[in-house]
Formats: sequence, C-alpha cells, structure tokens
Amino acid sequence: MAQPVGIRIVATYSRQLIEHMLQNNSLLAQLKQQIRETTPRAEGVIKATEKGFGFLETDSGESYFVPPPAMKQVLHGDRVEAVIHENGDKKSVEPEKLIEAGLDRFVARVQKREGRLAVVPDHPSIRNVLKARIKNSLDEDSIADGDWVVARLVRHPLKENDRGFFSQIDELVAKADNPAVPWRVTLARHALEQECPDAGSDWPLRDEGLTREDLTAQPFFTIDGEKTRDMDDALHVVTRPEGGWQLSVAIADPTAYVEEGHAADLEARVRAFTVYLPGQNVTMLPEQLADDLCSLREGQERPALACTLNINADGSLGDYRFFAANVKSHAKLVYERVSDWIEGQGDWAPADNIAEQLHALRELTEARTAWRNEHALVFKDRPDYVFDLDEAGNVLGIHTEDRRIANRMIEESMIAANACCADFLASHIGHGIFNVHRAFEPEKAEAAQEFLATQDIEVAQEALTELAHYKKLKRALESRDDAWLDARLRRFQGFTSMSAQPGPHFGLGLPAYATWTSPIRKYGDMVNHRLIKRVLKGEQAPAEASQQLTEQLTERRRLNRMAERDVKDWLYVRYLTPAAQNQDTFDAEIMAINRGGMRVRLIENGATAFVPAPLMHSDRDKVVIDDKEGRIQIEGEERFKLGDSLRVSLTEAREETRSLVAKPAD
Repeated sequence: MAQPVGIRIVATYSRQLIEHMLQNNSLLAQLKQQIRETTPRAEGVIKATEKGFGFLETDSGESYFVPPPAMKQVLHGDRVEAVIHENGDKKSVEPEKLIEAGLDRFVARVQKREGRLAVVPDHPSIRNVLKARIKNSLDEDSIADGDWVVARLVRHPLKENDRGFFSQIDELVAKADNPAVPWRVTLARHALEQECPDAGSDWPLRDEGLTREDLTAQPFFTIDGEKTRDMDDALHVVTRPEGGWQLSVAIADPTAYVEEGHAADLEARVRAFTVYLPGQNVTMLPEQLADDLCSLREGQERPALACTLNINADGSLGDYRFFAANVKSHAKLVYERVSDWIEGQGDWAPADNIAEQLHALRELTEARTAWRNEHALVFKDRPDYVFDLDEAGNVLGIHTEDRRIANRMIEESMIAANACCADFLASHIGHGIFNVHRAFEPEKAEAAQEFLATQDIEVAQEALTELAHYKKLKRALESRDDAWLDARLRRFQGFTSMSAQPGPHFGLGLPAYATWTSPIRKYGDMVNHRLIKRVLKGEQAPAEASQQLTEQLTERRRLNRMAERDVKDWLYVRYLTPAAQNQDTFDAEIMAINRGGMRVRLIENGATAFVPAPLMHSDRDKVVIDDKEGRIQIEGEERFKLGDSLRVSLTEAREETRSLVAKPAD
C-alpha cells in the first residue's frame, strides 16, 4: 500500500536532516575518522593469477588473497591500499585506493567487435579487455582487429570520479600480418627507436686542432664476426726485446665527424647505445657513419683515437700513451678462422706480417689472463647463442659460439685499453663516464654476511664492500665450485651503473673502468673520446657529466638488454613449438626458484622455460618450495635446488606470452 504524501515528505525531511547532522557534527566526523584509522589496512602490489583471483604482496613480504570480484577493480602491478577482511583464520583484502597504476603506457592488440573498440594489453598477467578510443591524429580505418598498438590507460576504477577502465590508442606499431612483429612490438614496448637515425647529407672530417700521427703503414688488423660492419677497434702488437709486448689499440673516431651539440650528437645521446637484436640492429649513429666513414674497414684510411700500451711479461700493465692518428686496417679477420688457425685447424692462414702479430697477441692474452686471475677477477666463459634467420625472420636454427682464443684475445686487449682510459681520465680530469659495479649493495651487505655465515663462511663486512678483500673472498668462493651458492648469492648482488666519478668495478676486480673502445655504438665512449682529446690539446676539461646523463645511460642499457631478451624469447617459442608438441627432452640448469615453480635454461640452445609446481608432482601439496633458500622438496625429500642440472621435457610453447613450459623428464 502506498504511503500518504505527508509521511513521505516527513521521511524525506528526516533523512536530509540526519545527513546534514552527520556532515556537520564534528563528533560524528571524528568517530568516522577513528573507525577508518582502526580498520586494518594493507598496502602492496597486486599480483594476478590465471584463475581470476589475485594476491596483494606487501613490501614486508606478507601476502593477502584478493577475491575475483575485487580483482575486477584492479590490474596486475597496481600498487593499492586495501581493507583487510577477516573470516575466521582466513584473511582477504578489498582494494580501496589506487596509489600507483601498474599500467600506464603499454603495448596491446586491438579488438574490434560489432563497432566497439577495445585493446588487450600484451602482458603475461593481464587479460583484461579494456575499452578504448583512438587518438585524434590517427585514422581509425587504418587500425584493424588484431593490430599491435601503443596505448595509455586514462581511467581506472579506483581513481576518483572514474567509473571503469578506459584507454586511448596513441600509435600503430604493426599490422597483424607483419613478419617484423616480434621486433617492432618489443622495441615499442621498451620505447626504443624502430629505425636507424637519419643519415644527413654531408659528413666532412672536422679540424679539431689535433696533430694526427700517420700509422697507415703499420699493419693494423681487425678481428670481428663475419657479418660485422661497424668495426671500431684495430690492433697492432710487437714483442719487446726486453720482454713483454707493446700493444697499439686504434679506435674509430666518430667525434672527428660529429661535433658536440650537432643534431646527430643529440640523437646519439638520446639513444645512448646501438641496439643489437637477432637479425636486426638499430644503430646509435647514422649508418653512413657507423658502417662506413668511421668503420675501420680493410684497406681504408680512417681517423682514429689510439693508445699504445706496454704490457709486461707477467701480464701487468706498464706505461701507456693516448694520441690521435690516421690508421689503415691491413686485414679483416674473423673470430672462428683465427681460432681455428691458432689451434691448428682448417685451411685458412693469415699473411706473414699478421701471423707474427697473432702469435704475439696470443702470448700477451695468456699472460694478461693469468695476471687478472691472480690480481683481479675473470668472468667464467659462457657460450653465446646465435639465431640463424631467413629474410622473413623465421628461425632456421640456433647454434652456440664458444668464447675461443680469438675472442679472448680481443677481450683482453679491450679490457687493458679501458683500464688505461680509466686511469687517464681519473688522473688528468677527475671525471668521465665510468662503469662502476659494487658486488654487494651496502644495504644488502649485512644480509649477505649472515647468509654466508650459514654456509660456514665467516667474512667481515669489508670483504663485501672493499675491493681488495672482496677479490680474496671471490676466489675462495670459486674454489668451492658450488653452483647453488653462486646462484643464491646473486640475490644480494648489485648491478653495473654509469657514474661520472671513478669507482671500483668488482666484477672485473679493477679499481676503475671506463670504456672508450666502442664509440660507434656507445655514447658514453664518445663522451670519453672528447675528454681525452681535450687533455691532448691542453684544453680545460668541461664540467663532469650530469647525474641525469649517467642515469639515462644506465637505464637505456637496461632497456636494450631487456629488448634483446624479449625478442629472443619470442623467437625461442616459435622455434621450439614443434619440440613442445613432441615433448622433446633437454639438458637444463636451474636459474631461479619462486613460489610457483622453477625457471630453467636449456643448455643446447639457451632458451628459458618455467617448470610449475603441479608438473613436479600430481599432488601439489607434496611439493614444498623454499624460494628464499632456492630449494624444492617433494614428498619430504629435497629434489631440486638453484644451480642443479636436470633433464626436462617441453610441454607447451605459448606465443601469446612468449613463454615455454616444461616438466622434469624423470
């Protein structure tokens, strides 16, 4: 029965009065604030699962269940504040406030259904279909279902006044049927340039006020890959009568053509590095410079920045001298052929004047390696995995390239030359672009010390933070030959960064390290070239590189490495799809262990695959994973740990996530 009009008016008035009282009563407002403050909350990052639910991971390591209805208000990677609900001994959270969106700019695939436009983010943990609009400057007709685009999230349900997820398409990356999709999508994801920079019209050799020594008659030579075009280092070596060797390193000189502040220089500064991807390079400098005018091509006279350094018979470095020069490569050699010749294999042989140098360079390399093993540190050799591609980007095969003697000869020469550069800049200027690597970040050193103590390795703090003590520790650890210990320690170790100030490089075991040997492909090396030239001309050095530049160089190097990894992952999935269908088996090593399973590397081809816990045993409850210790127990018995070798069978190759799934073969 309908209420009388008078009663409805009174009820409405009463409700409005109550609302007014609630809004204006300071005691009630204070009560509401107290209720809010006493309501348990948690802040963390959303981790989505394939089954529609998720978890809120806090910075302190706690994990809260997020039910499927609440997951519709958030995306994987969102940092949120959430209300904690308790039901008996079970806890769950309901996201309430967005602190930082996990998705901002992203690559996605277009979905067109009955005139409605949406995008699906290209992310392994995000399957949401997001409504979308197209940027005004784009032609909507040019974008079709399945195309790859760059989009931005412009609305989020947890933002004030936003009703739901909404995105905007800003850029078309590639049509769905473009064979270059793996490369274009990957470069777009990391906001890296798709093409080499414009060449410009004219590149005259600049008059820099330097006197260049004429070394064109000296038989310099290069050793590179067979297909390398941007050759930036050439060598000349002689044995000294008093013992030891004199090594001359001539480096390509792009700053002889590119003035600081020129458009090509500014573009190179933004790019920071040449991007090397399987089947495609995106150069830092215009190709006309990188592959022609600056490249130390056989038989061509080129300007160079050079360093002649003396290496003593025991492998230690002696005096060195930097200078400008004109050089000519007398031979373009290839790693494999040089290694074969030195090892007495194959039919190829160098000219006599080059052969004599190669023998001397090998002796120099062995002495230098022995010295670094005793007084510095030497990386363990790992093979490189090389993709054989056809013109359409299809993988024909993957082969390994071991670091043979010719590779080591060039590597040792460059390390010696770069160590001289670091000393030169530090002593003459006090700054430059240095590669600084601290083995253990100060905030992790104490945790690393405690971990080592559990392994009966008692070390003082200085063994983790001071180079001299660390080198002794590193050699002691390597003598144990414990793959689990090596892998476990990586959780505490830092990364290499660029710095304007000299600093130790713990990875190499050197007090300072500054590269100048790759100016065609590294902007930091161009900066160091200009600084060296200023010293040679007696000019006052400019102010040191800004923190913004060194951070940018560090970040761009990280992005380049991620792009290379992502393209390789895509190609691995395509190449190994038949192997997954056949459930082929491979030798592998365990790289990482997390709560869901373990990640392994296939020894034969370098691909990585994930082994989920349910594939380790039919009863998931019988699999106990200790991700902090890097160990996995099955039925109460330890079966796997970090660094272990095992055989696995591929079970799935998922191109949509560029991931391989495997199971233990036994």
